[in-house]
Amino acid sequence: MVVILKDGADSKKVKNLTDWLENQKISVHKVIGEYQTILGLIGDTSKIDIDLIQGLDIVEKVKRISEPYKNANRKFHPDDTIIDVGGHKIGGGNFQYFAGPCSVESREQIISIAKDVKKAGANILRGGAFKPRTSPYAFQGMRAEGLELLLEAKKETGMPIVTEIMDASHLDLFENVDIIQVGARNMQNFELLKELGRIDKPIFLKRGLCATLQEFLMSAEYIMAEGNQKVILCERGIRTFETATRNTLDLSAVAMLHEMTHLPVVVDPSHASGIARLVKPMSFAAAACGADGLMIEVHNDPAKALCDGPQALRPEEFAEVTRGVNAIRETVNNL
Repeated sequence: MVVILKDGADSKKVKNLTDWLENQKISVHKVIGEYQTILGLIGDTSKIDIDLIQGLDIVEKVKRISEPYKNANRKFHPDDTIIDVGGHKIGGGNFQYFAGPCSVESREQIISIAKDVKKAGANILRGGAFKPRTSPYAFQGMRAEGLELLLEAKKETGMPIVTEIMDASHLDLFENVDIIQVGARNMQNFELLKELGRIDKPIFLKRGLCATLQEFLMSAEYIMAEGNQKVILCERGIRTFETATRNTLDLSAVAMLHEMTHLPVVVDPSHASGIARLVKPMSFAAAACGADGLMIEVHNDPAKALCDGPQALRPEEFAEVTRGVNAIRETVNNL
C-alpha cells in the first residue's frame, strides 16, 4: 500500500500517522520526491482501513499494490533512483560504461586495459577475480590476488571497480570494492542477497538465465528489504531455444523494467551474444531503448584470454562502440 501525502502536509501529523502505522506492525518507507511525498507501507496491510487514512487532511490518495515487490516498485518510488559511485551517477538520465576484462589475468593486463577503456569513455572498471565457470577444470580466477590487482588498477587510473562475489564468506575481501556484482547463477542465492542487503555498497544484480522480470525484481527486493537501496539491475540475456548466440538479449526487458521499477537498468551485450562482432549492434540497440549503461568485456588480446575471449572487444573496438552509443543517445534524447 502507498499513501500519497498532500503538498505541504503538516510534519507533526505525518509523524503521528507514521507512528500509528508502525504500532500496527507496518513498516513505513518514506520517499520524498520532487513533487510529492509517499509513504510506502510494507507488511500485512489487509487490516488497514483505507477510508480512515484517506479521510485525513494530510492525505492526497491511498493505493493498494498487488505486486509482491514493494521497495523496488515504481509505485512506491515514482522518481528514478540515481546511484553515485565515486562521482559517477547511474540512472535518472545518467549513462555509464562498465568496461574491462572478463577476468583479471596479470598486473600488466588489468592496468593496461583500465587505461585504454578510461581513454575511450568508461568510468567504471569491471574485472573478475572470482569466476563461476560451468566446467570445474576451467580458469576460476585469481581470487584474492585478482582483487588486489583490481584495486591497484583503481589506484593507477582513479576508476571505481565492479567485480563479482561468489559467497558471503568472501565479503571481508570486498571491503574496498566500489560495486559488488551478483552473477546470473547467484541471482536467487537468497542468503547471499540478504547479506548484501546489510551493507552500504551498490549491488550490481544480473538477471538469471531463465528468470522472469518479477523473479528478477524479487531478488532485488531481498537486498532492499534488508536496508540496502543501492541496486543496479543488469539484463545479460536469457536462455531460450536459440543456439546461434550464447543467450537471447531481451531488450524489451529494459523498457518494461523502467515501467515496473525505479532502479537503474544496465545491459551486458557481451554475455548476451557471446560473439564479439555482435556487441556493437546490440550496444547501439540497448542505448536506443533506454538502458542506463553498458557492461562490456574488453581485452587487449582476446585470442589469448583465459576466459570468454570470443566475446571480448579490443580497446579500439570498444572506442568505436562508445562513439556510436554517444551519438545514438544524443539523437534519442533530442527526439
